[in-house]
Amino acid sequence: MTKRVKYVTFDCYGTLTNFEIGPTTKPLLQDRIDQETMPAFLADFSAYRFDEVLGDWKPYAEVIANALHRTCRHWSVPFKAEDAEIIFEAVPTWGPHADVSEPLARVAKEYPLVVLSNAANHQIQSNVDKLGAPFHAVLTAEQAQAYKPRLRAFEYMFDTLGCGPEDVMHVSSSLRYDLMSAHDLKIANRVYVERGHGPGNPAFGYSEISDLGGLPNLLGL
Repeated sequence: MTKRVKYVTFDCYGTLTNFEIGPTTKPLLQDRIDQETMPAFLADFSAYRFDEVLGDWKPYAEVIANALHRTCRHWSVPFKAEDAEIIFEAVPTWGPHADVSEPLARVAKEYPLVVLSNAANHQIQSNVDKLGAPFHAVLTAEQAQAYKPRLRAFEYMFDTLGCGPEDVMHVSSSLRYDLMSAHDLKIANRVYVERGHGPGNPAFGYSEISDLGGLPNLLGL
């Protein structure tokens, strides 16, 4: 870090919150997808969720339902709308990764923490409350009317905080959702948490940590 930042900003689902969409989806589809092919089905479900957020904003429940519907169609298996509803309703019940709460609380003593999440307004606070640290702001795609990786979502964050990309350190476990956009917007301090959510690429100029325990050191704490 070349200078003290004003805010440390985070992706929430996957980076801080253990985004348990795979374990939630598996039992719902086990009558239609066998155990051996389930990982490939879940990988496709992830890809379709990413595709669903690239256009105009729509409610997150629709993102989940559309992505699951498209995945089922791709695999030629029946789609059940109630499966998508169960997945969506499970989201606010998920808690943090085991490595999150202690280092996050340490960082919160020195820096204002901000969440920028592809979340529904009525769900995200439940996840944030489980993280064990105070947050200065909790910002959502619903507020921004744009999902990450769209630059508009990040611009909403800058406008809301009254700062620029040079003033934040952005932390995420996703290259595609967060760090590629952070690079394009010239966010000066980018941190990649390697949680196995897809390949990284050092060409995008981030600091890599294996879990959130490495974050305080990057901030000189």
